[in-house]
Amino acid sequence: MNYLAGEPVRSERKAHMPPFNSPRDSAGSPAARRYRRERIAHWDRTAGRKDAPDRPAAFYHALLRRYYRFLVPEGLRVLELGCGNGDLLAALKPSLGVGVDFSAEMIRLASRKHPDLHFTLGDVHELFFQKPFDIIILSDLLNDLWDVQRVLENLRQFCHSGTRVVINFYNNLWRIPLAVVKQLGLGAEMLEQNWFSPHDVVNLLQLAGFETVKHQAHVLLPFDVPFAAGFANRYLVHLVPFRWFALTNIIVARPLPTSNRSEADRSPGVSVIVPARNEAGNIGRIIDGVPAMGSFTEIIFVEGLSTDQTYETIEEAISDLPCNRFKLLRQTGRGKGDAVRLGFEAASGDILMILDADLTVPPEDLPRFYRAITTGKGEFINGVRLVYPLENRSMRFLNILGNKFFSLAFSWLLGQPVKDTLCGTKVLRRCHYDLIVKNRQYFGDFDPFGDFDLLFGAAKLNLKIAEMPIRYRARDYGDTNISRWRHGWLLLKMVVFAARQIKFV
Repeated sequence: MNYLAGEPVRSERKAHMPPFNSPRDSAGSPAARRYRRERIAHWDRTAGRKDAPDRPAAFYHALLRRYYRFLVPEGLRVLELGCGNGDLLAALKPSLGVGVDFSAEMIRLASRKHPDLHFTLGDVHELFFQKPFDIIILSDLLNDLWDVQRVLENLRQFCHSGTRVVINFYNNLWRIPLAVVKQLGLGAEMLEQNWFSPHDVVNLLQLAGFETVKHQAHVLLPFDVPFAAGFANRYLVHLVPFRWFALTNIIVARPLPTSNRSEADRSPGVSVIVPARNEAGNIGRIIDGVPAMGSFTEIIFVEGLSTDQTYETIEEAISDLPCNRFKLLRQTGRGKGDAVRLGFEAASGDILMILDADLTVPPEDLPRFYRAITTGKGEFINGVRLVYPLENRSMRFLNILGNKFFSLAFSWLLGQPVKDTLCGTKVLRRCHYDLIVKNRQYFGDFDPFGDFDLLFGAAKLNLKIAEMPIRYRARDYGDTNISRWRHGWLLLKMVVFAARQIKFV
């Protein structure tokens, strides 16, 4: 299946490269052509040194391959612009890998090293492909381009709605150290570079019709110094003030959603999963409160070993209602995470929603989540309880402090703002959940809540997380199933676990 889109992958592609000679804009001007000739000559001249294992940049490029392997799942359709010798593209193990470079020597080297991939001689300012890619990579390329905005705008024509553009570029603060390296002759000959701040690149992406999903700094020490390099590049680079001095910034972006969607895509079916343990008093209000959404709305109750007749209450409540709108399951395992997975397996909708049975999040708010995901505002919609004032007794003071701490911790871990990690209402598409399941072995079965399995999986797949503020209500029936201290300690351990799996790669 295509990355994030659920479309069939086709194994063949033909590429056409128009010439780089348009006189109609600055990219075809005499200055641009001279700029291009200088760079072609430079990269042709340095291609022979690209494979030398003792070259100064070898360690840096090995680190980049490691980071990209984390960001890009195997088996996707991948296009790399400015592919060089093709090592980065090959490391990603794509189902279809296409590399483009304007250096004939680089293309010759890449084709010889990686005969299973497709390499094309062409200029990235003037590209055309017949079908979209899942991943488009621009590694250390923006610093070398004549017209960055033109290249980014041109990418839109070979993106689908789930395409991810992954870019890394040099940190502005390394301009002087790299100039010193050049003067001392310690690295390959370097030409004049573009120097961008992360804000500059985010702005250029926005102008070209892309939205930034995440941004991280990497590579504090680009040389293989025993012990120091591993500690600096795995840990220190993610901490202030060290991350300000990282050599490279990596940005993941997605195409901004468009309004030209089919009617079928605008009205997908919805499955609302309701984990319910000791919630008998809330069942009637759930059934009455969940509104109709999309082409159909089903409610799937997953009862979890209750002691207050919750299962029997649900069974009786839905017995006289349309059977195609309700399902009732009984857990064999324990915990909300197990209940959510069981409900998702039984769901038939294209949109999957989680609604806690305690009704602290009103079911009448679910259409807001539905609109956010169907209009492309996000690909993982996360409820947030900490924006509007809380009802009295809805959350204890220490719980509020804990939620704010974990909000900061998980925002840092995931590279996207996550203000509320434990709000039970989360919404995503079936195709994205299937990809999370497919990649679940990376994290393992570690999450009894179910929230973090989904959040970590979404972050690993570079899904756009959008936050939906809701008014959090006090519970009217029963007691919370959350133990403040025991579950707080478990959350702290999960922060450490996630840091090893997501941040310190």
